[in-house]
Amino acid sequence: MPAARAPRSLADDLRSRDDDALAELLRTRPDLATPPPADLSSLAARASTRSSVQRAVDRLDRPALQVLEVLTVLDEPVALADLARACGAPRAVVARQVHRLRGQALVWGPDGALRVVRTVEEVLGPGVAGLGPRLSDLLAVRTSGRLAELAEDVGLVPAGDAATDLAAVVARLADPAAVAALLQDAPAAARDLLAHLAPGPPVGSVEHAQRQVRAATAHSAVDWLLARGLLVAVGADRVVLPREVAVALRGGRVIDGVDEQPPPVSTTQRRPDLVDSAATGQAVEAVRLTEHLLEVLGASPAPQLRAGGLGVRSLRRVADELGIDVDQAAFVVETAWAAGLLASDGELDPAWAPTPAYDTWRALGTAGRWAGLATAWRATSRTPSLVGSRDGRDAVRAALSPDLDRPAAVAVRRDVLTELAALAPGHAPTEDGLAERLAWRAPRRSGGTVRQLLAATLREAAWLGVTGLGALATAGRALAEGGDAEQVAAALEAALPEPVDHVLLQADLTAVAPGPLEPGLAAELALVADVDSRGGATVYRFSAASVRRALDAGRGAEEVLDLLASRSRTPVPQPLEYLVRDVAQRHGRIRVGAASAYLRTDDEHVLAEVLADRRTAPLRLRRLAPTVLAAQADPTTVLETLRGIGLAPTAEGPGGDVVLHRPDVHRTPPRERPRPVTGDPPAPSDALVHALVASLRSGEVRAGEGDRRRAASAGLPPVPVMEPALSLAALREAAADRRPVWVGVADPGGRTARLRVEPIRVDGGRVTVLDTAVGQLRTLSVHRITGVAVAEAE
Repeated sequence: MPAARAPRSLADDLRSRDDDALAELLRTRPDLATPPPADLSSLAARASTRSSVQRAVDRLDRPALQVLEVLTVLDEPVALADLARACGAPRAVVARQVHRLRGQALVWGPDGALRVVRTVEEVLGPGVAGLGPRLSDLLAVRTSGRLAELAEDVGLVPAGDAATDLAAVVARLADPAAVAALLQDAPAAARDLLAHLAPGPPVGSVEHAQRQVRAATAHSAVDWLLARGLLVAVGADRVVLPREVAVALRGGRVIDGVDEQPPPVSTTQRRPDLVDSAATGQAVEAVRLTEHLLEVLGASPAPQLRAGGLGVRSLRRVADELGIDVDQAAFVVETAWAAGLLASDGELDPAWAPTPAYDTWRALGTAGRWAGLATAWRATSRTPSLVGSRDGRDAVRAALSPDLDRPAAVAVRRDVLTELAALAPGHAPTEDGLAERLAWRAPRRSGGTVRQLLAATLREAAWLGVTGLGALATAGRALAEGGDAEQVAAALEAALPEPVDHVLLQADLTAVAPGPLEPGLAAELALVADVDSRGGATVYRFSAASVRRALDAGRGAEEVLDLLASRSRTPVPQPLEYLVRDVAQRHGRIRVGAASAYLRTDDEHVLAEVLADRRTAPLRLRRLAPTVLAAQADPTTVLETLRGIGLAPTAEGPGGDVVLHRPDVHRTPPRERPRPVTGDPPAPSDALVHALVASLRSGEVRAGEGDRRRAASAGLPPVPVMEPALSLAALREAAADRRPVWVGVADPGGRTARLRVEPIRVDGGRVTVLDTAVGQLRTLSVHRITGVAVAEAE
């Protein structure tokens, strides 16, 4: 059988791939699927655009990036054997990385003729593998006389032609044996200087770097190197080691091996049961803090800043209410928002309050509630650690403000969880070790910002109960391995102690909960008592204020006492019974309504006591009747003042009935859960990927048939219709390869002409081309170009 024809372009290469390979490309580079490309030519052009290549390169790990960088250094096409030698690595190792790069359409062509997508070199930028610019680029601006002198100084016979001398000098200095021969007579200082620059960075500082020197008149080590082109001046006081010379000094290798194995992570071993115990306790605490936060904001929503976000004072109030520091309070607030439990109410004076989803969430068990928080945290792009820092305008960043989204936060959190899940249970890694692993996973994403995000992720994972004692817990492992909310909840449920359905009432007006309470009992007890302390057991304390809170919410004294008697393993202590009945007896004896406000009661003596108390003077009370007083203050102020002097008044409605106050009545309208800001479209589903592949195949058939019909009618080769961005990418590639193409050009009347041109320069919205039919330069507007097709050389 004849050998298969080598692909001429990336589009040609994609056409030779099977459906599974195309599907894998769309999965690994999801931006290529949005919007769906019309055919494989469009897919190839989109895969070559700078933005798409940037995304793909930034996701590469160290070994793949190393091999890609070496490929951009070598002259194309590159044989796999030559690539392995340049990498200083076994062929099998390099072949694995090439397979990955080819699968992501960053490299194309067979093993004997590998090529890199043109835009990759632009994305990687200068300084690839610690190398400087190419010698041919550095010397291209030299005069023919200077090139002839340089050729003579490296032991060549000048040809007198600038292009020939340049090619000869480059070939000589790219040969390791020739460079070694030159350096045999070099001063020791010159060899030392090259040894310092060869590993990179390749730039040095020298005074009067652009001086003219010859080998015969060189006096210093730098002069000796400049005369022979081993160093080249790139400024008034800067010299650079050319790329070819550096590779020659490295023995013909660009790098010394491929780091296929990630760096090891040092760990501290903990007992897995202790890890789970610590993490479970923190998970329960995270749920409690979130519920407490939303109860507080449900009773008293926090005002929204004009620029969006939660003000510093409001955040401090939340921190005080929850009994935690401001940093952790910001995390609790942001996680509740990411989970869709907290939002702005959208009123004229907007405020932050619980959403209706909070009521659904609160009805779940502890494990279900925690799973909702944990999965939201895993996916969010929010960075609570930035709260309190200053932005570029020196303004303080507020919690819930729009500028806390960081796309890198999603990737860092995902990678941290993946690394933690890769460790054996109970192994707690060091932060430095994790930082090295993240740098290996995504070298182009490493830096100070990533280190800050790493530290924040570890701190938040501990607050949330994903980790315990620094190691990943069982429930955290389910989260790290991509489990959904049900799977994550089931993992925590197995670690949670069974909820208890009782308390132990004490004679000192306290109740001890020997474990996590059932949700219904916890809600009832929180209404009638306040938490006094937490730990292995929770202690609740009863007071007049807490009992009055239950009565204000509509509970009666007998109802409260029956609840306590039925849910306590100990009898109701007499002091507690007296407290409940005493508060109930006084509760509602005075009623406050709107006059500005009024007070009324059936007991004249109570009103006489109120009038005589100096603490009620600010209310400016006066008697209207033996059982009615009028006040020059609003009902809320009257209620607070009377409660402050030890009375238990209730509010009264227009019909004379008692107004019940419940703390959980404020809710926002229904709100959608906020979406993470990742910078990338979501990964396409398997069904969508298969449909896209089928569409691409059909598009190829339709494009081929349409082009053949149009070409047959016009007597010209077919040119597919393409998006402007894809046409630009194809023209840039043709200009770089100096190959002719056919372009479709629409005139003002809408008619399309086909031209055979050689692209010279693509600049913004214009393309300079050589029209091969008339031999003249033309400038075409990109919006007039309908498509591009490769032309056969004549």
